[in-house]
Amino acid sequence: MASPATPQTVRPLDTLAFHVTGPPPLTRVVDDHLGRLGARRRHAGAEHGGDAHTVPAGEAHTVLTGDGFAPATARAAWGPPGSGLVDEATVQAATGVMSVHGRRDGAPRGLAADYLATATGVLTVQGLLADLIGQARGGRPAGTLTTSADRAGLLVVSQYLAAAGAEEAEAAELAPGGPPFTSADGVLFELETLDPGAWATFWRALDAPAEAIRHGWRPFQFRYATACAPFPAALHAVTLAHPMERVRRAAALSGAEVCPLRTLAERAREDDGADPWALRVLGAGHASTPRDLSPGRPLAGLTVLEAGRRIQAPLAAHLLGLLGAEVIRIEPPGGDPLRGMPPACSGLSARWLALNRGKKAVEIDIKSGRDRGRLKELAAGADVFLHNWAPGKAAALGLDADDLGAVNPALVHAYTSGWADRVDDAPMGTDFMVQARTGTGEAVRPAGEPPAPSLMTLLDVLGGLLGAEAVLAGLLLRERTGRGVRVDSSLLGAADTLTGPALDRARRGHDPRRPAGFRQPARTADGWVAATDACAPATAAYDLRELSTREALEQLGRHGLAATRVTTDLNELHHDPRLTGPIGRDAHGAPAVPDPWSHA
Repeated sequence: MASPATPQTVRPLDTLAFHVTGPPPLTRVVDDHLGRLGARRRHAGAEHGGDAHTVPAGEAHTVLTGDGFAPATARAAWGPPGSGLVDEATVQAATGVMSVHGRRDGAPRGLAADYLATATGVLTVQGLLADLIGQARGGRPAGTLTTSADRAGLLVVSQYLAAAGAEEAEAAELAPGGPPFTSADGVLFELETLDPGAWATFWRALDAPAEAIRHGWRPFQFRYATACAPFPAALHAVTLAHPMERVRRAAALSGAEVCPLRTLAERAREDDGADPWALRVLGAGHASTPRDLSPGRPLAGLTVLEAGRRIQAPLAAHLLGLLGAEVIRIEPPGGDPLRGMPPACSGLSARWLALNRGKKAVEIDIKSGRDRGRLKELAAGADVFLHNWAPGKAAALGLDADDLGAVNPALVHAYTSGWADRVDDAPMGTDFMVQARTGTGEAVRPAGEPPAPSLMTLLDVLGGLLGAEAVLAGLLLRERTGRGVRVDSSLLGAADTLTGPALDRARRGHDPRRPAGFRQPARTADGWVAATDACAPATAAYDLRELSTREALEQLGRHGLAATRVTTDLNELHHDPRLTGPIGRDAHGAPAVPDPWSHA
């Protein structure tokens, strides 16, 4: 395996201390990331630490303190009091995550990994870092930051919700089906290409029927958007007829890439233990000018240049914009082609709006020396440059951290990549390939089922969250040192953050996967219900198929079993009383989920 990069050790929370208490799923990432960023753990009851016994059940509380800062405090909950959203399973059910993840299988199903708790933890750390940045820039302490897993869930499904609420129908069929494929020798593998020509050449090399090749491309291309891929059955039959070596030769011939699904045990053996992000201080710079800032907008007055495509970098920039930064997208001549991706609202892609509303845009041809000069002029007046270009592209264009640092020594240069140069012979750094290579396909499905990467863009979204967290850490480091910073984050870091508990089980020699049937909702006469993880084993003893969802919940409640209704129509989220805060509409009429943080 490649040696991880060894940037100068920099920790923006050095000299600070924290205390966190609450349910382990909600505190795991907060405890880990604050420690990795340099903060020292302290015991309950210490100065400003509060008393662990005062924390309401089901909530996580964090206090971060240090010289020169007022205490930064955060509260995280599963959902609103009395909503019945009390753990990972019930929040996945209510926010539509089970519905979207289950599209590949034709029925709702839970993610076996604690995805929403992980996202909530990252959002909590983001909010704490943003509070400290605001204080360092002359703003008032933000008060208690509140995050919740249900708001994290709405953010996770925001693109799918936007498409469901658009003016026109989906451009691709929503029906069961999708990768992975299986070879004749039993190897499960993912296939990736962004080129329809490479797709066709790959399948022709395996003697696939021309009609199946033609009809398979569209669902394959749109699977990132729809979370399903109803391929012709003939394509699966084709791979079953050929050994993996023949499949690899077809990939090499075509330019497509294949990646066998790795196990969690294999990932645990190769894991280098690196942080999910890396920070390196650059040359001399200067901190931003202090100003009066309102709580909740600690990045007001800062400018983020974003040269991102698809999800990872645009989501990171979107979150920075919600915290007050002005975001300027660098788009190719003619604009981002994904603006036109159906379905649309007022002529703009609903999915594109979910990640890019409120941003400004400048068209720049990065292949042109003159336009690269324009980009450098923009970077000279910016605070952050964020991109997710292919590895080595920024350096080849003369737009890497050192290049832009020459025109703006105080710049935070952020790169959100696939692999962070930490894996030898890594395949293309896309969501599903990283899921396949890291054992995520095992982590999201329980024992007794073949592993399969989720067709939700789990790692793109979590990678975007980590990218924003990394930028905030870099901005705080800049405020504390007066120097520019390079920050790197990756989909690999997202995978390791998500699968951390499963990897720990694998290292201890235990089965890393959840037990068979884990987080499988129960069918009712008119829908589905999902029990809490604690109540699920007892709930499985009841046949609810002839009861309405309301009757099923009432029966389970009479037996002391907690459960909630599974959302199967994303449009129902607009008026769901279980959720915190309303879903609105933007100026184009596209659904807009509430901000993931609020301040008391």
